[in-house]
Amino acid sequence: MVTLKFVLDQLLAEVPGGIGRYSENLAREVIRRAPEGVEVTGLVAKASDDELEQLRAKFPTIGDIQSARMSRKALAKAWSHGMFTGTFGGGLIHAPSLFVPLHPPAAGEITQTVVTVHDTVPWTHPETLTPNGVRWHKAQLRRAWQYASAVVTPTHAVADQIQQIHNFGDRVRVVPGAASNDVAVPDDEARLNEIVSRFGLPDTFILAVGTLEPRKGLDRLIQALADPALQDAVLVHAGPSGWGDVSIESLCAQAGVDPARVRSLGFVANDELAVLYDRATVFCMPSLDEGFGLPLLEAFKAGTPVVHSNVPALLEVAGDATLAVSLDDASTFVPRLARALANVLSDAELRETLSMSARDRAPLYSWEYSADLVWRIHADL
Repeated sequence: MVTLKFVLDQLLAEVPGGIGRYSENLAREVIRRAPEGVEVTGLVAKASDDELEQLRAKFPTIGDIQSARMSRKALAKAWSHGMFTGTFGGGLIHAPSLFVPLHPPAAGEITQTVVTVHDTVPWTHPETLTPNGVRWHKAQLRRAWQYASAVVTPTHAVADQIQQIHNFGDRVRVVPGAASNDVAVPDDEARLNEIVSRFGLPDTFILAVGTLEPRKGLDRLIQALADPALQDAVLVHAGPSGWGDVSIESLCAQAGVDPARVRSLGFVANDELAVLYDRATVFCMPSLDEGFGLPLLEAFKAGTPVVHSNVPALLEVAGDATLAVSLDDASTFVPRLARALANVLSDAELRETLSMSARDRAPLYSWEYSADLVWRIHADL
């Protein structure tokens, strides 16, 4: 029996974020589509019995889940310095992030380690991360360059970017994400009505999704609300707080926008998120940088028109199904973003065109296809 060890630790993070969603959906399909004679097991840092049971509930057909004796924080620091890299032994390891032990194989040891790099933000926009986070990512990518069997990226854009940092040669592979099947409008009418009633959503609104942090560009989106073109627009934001003193209230105060026009819902459940996508007039993603842009595909699945910045990875995922606003001139980005959003909000024909394009684009990405790519990588190695 061949065993593939899949790192599931991101699912136990306080804020799993986009990497957590990628990890969960990819792991589910990797397990389901495992070749005959191959077993998939899970790897996590130190975890409680309750946490392990939660993971087993998510992946009922997983072979086993191995828990380390050290915490995630301790392991991350140790691994970046090349310490305790034998925690989970050798064999075949697939990591949906850079959180993975990387070391040269011992004599006679079979080791095949595949890591995932979701973006190059620590290099392109280090100011949007903590100094410790920047150092850790740089150290782990350097170790991946030294010891990883292959490096996965979610887009060709990120693949090109990491090749400029370290020459990985033909070890770089692209495994995209897809819209999650868990993000679906509930069939239960009572649950649907309860969500709609509790959120009190307006008939027309702009939706933004993601952790509240500088890289996501929510500050510029709120500034755009002060533009006369969007004087009556309402913004709904779904996502946890994640960056120091940044808050919706402070961003509204700085932009001179009435905070009543910005609704912050915090973290929302999958079915709640699906309702937001379904009811939104337009979805906006004005990020400074992204490695993939999973929310784009979630919006596409709902047929929601999308406006976003022209980050290379977002352009790759979007194709010609969206309106992209160039980041080239920072001094005019906010008014141009406001105009793009105003055009969508005011033009029913444009909304219909973007909605049809979104629905056509969404099926090009699937977790089944992504899982097959993972198995192909390990077979090739």
